[in-house]
Amino acid sequence: MDDVYNGMPASELATEGWRKPWSGGNGGSCVEVLRLGDGRVALRQSTDPDGPALICSGHGMADFIRAVKSGDADFLLV
Repeated sequence: MDDVYNGMPASELATEGWRKPWSGGNGGSCVEVLRLGDGRVALRQSTDPDGPALICSGHGMADFIRAVKSGDADFLLV
């Protein structure tokens, strides 16, 4: 998947297989994720499925999730 890059249209990655692991009571606006075949993770806005995708390494996503779970992002809470 050498042609995968940050900001590419998410619909060019896949039309199926996107998941909403962080969905909540936000009126349907949430982040969707897709694990790519090479281990990277793509993120997109659910209300804009053709919009830009953010591409993260698998290790980077794992580090992010661990940091959030440990409270490193609590400053973002209102």
